[in-house]
Amino acid sequence: MALKSGRKLQPSRSRRSQIFKNPKAAFALAVIFMDALLVALIIAYVPYTKIDWDAYMSQVTGFLGGERDYTNLKGDTGPLVYPAGFLYIYSAIRFITGGEVYPAQILFGILYIINLSIVIFIYVKTEVLPWWALILLSLSKRVHSIFVLRLFNDCFAMTLLHAALAMLLYQKWHLGLILFSGAVSIKMNVLLYAPPLLLLMLKAMNIYGVISALACAALVQILVGLPFLVSHPIAYISRAFNLGRVFIHFWSVNFKFIPEPVFVSKQFAISLLIAHLGLLAAFAHYKWCRHEGGLFKFLHSKVTSALSSSSSSGLKILKEEHIMTTIFAGNFIGIVCARSLHYQFYSWYVLLLHYQFYSWYALLT
Repeated sequence: MALKSGRKLQPSRSRRSQIFKNPKAAFALAVIFMDALLVALIIAYVPYTKIDWDAYMSQVTGFLGGERDYTNLKGDTGPLVYPAGFLYIYSAIRFITGGEVYPAQILFGILYIINLSIVIFIYVKTEVLPWWALILLSLSKRVHSIFVLRLFNDCFAMTLLHAALAMLLYQKWHLGLILFSGAVSIKMNVLLYAPPLLLLMLKAMNIYGVISALACAALVQILVGLPFLVSHPIAYISRAFNLGRVFIHFWSVNFKFIPEPVFVSKQFAISLLIAHLGLLAAFAHYKWCRHEGGLFKFLHSKVTSALSSSSSSGLKILKEEHIMTTIFAGNFIGIVCARSLHYQFYSWYVLLLHYQFYSWYALLT
């Protein structure tokens, strides 16, 4: 009996020893542990910065009080402009913390470690960086501040987004789209990832698979917004998904050198949109679909196969590196062409900035 018991334990011991013999995996665990200690010290000794927390709590209070008209949900910083997923998450936080900042910081500290772990997993899985470079992911003062000192909703949106990307590495497109849609339901900026994600889905699946994955994402949005869509649909859609919203020039950190009259003009917005679409088309044609003969040839082949009912029912396995470089380059193009970037928007890209640098380097090689 003792010998049999020892044999049963041997494989698990072997797996554990392999993990610690792998320098990248062992170093990743060490980075996560050290950053967890750093987060605890920040929460304990660095003063909280009041920005949007009170506004979040005011908006949540209106929702919990039974208000379903988005035009009536407001806070100190103005009307509610986030989809309903934001309300559910911050309602849960308010229930757990009683609206107090300190326990909320602890929750966001845990969220930070979860997000960091997912990002490190993406790097380890794709083997883009040497193992020692993983330490760079934990050195951003601003990301720590965004998570545990500012408590922005971007933190939840990006954590879900990174989880969705991790699923894509395993070719789990439907699950990835569900998580992606969940991230969109918290903050609409996640849609910057949508164009390259759609292109990758067209590469990996036939047209019917793409439609079913998009239907799953749409269903998430309908279910999340259902209480508001049933009662005040126009108010919800126009406020939560306002693509024409103009940010205050004073708070912009990317186009502050542009005169305010130009910054708020429709012509400037249209110019940035054209630049955004043009860059996406150029990247798709010359880089992302290069092996398919270019974007237009690739799309033509997909349409032809769909019309002739000859498309393969199986999944095409995409390389992990191709998935990540396409996704992050597409997101970075959106950020470059965004009319206004604020302090917390840094969390949209910084933890995967090394991958974006790799994407740009790959374009030149």
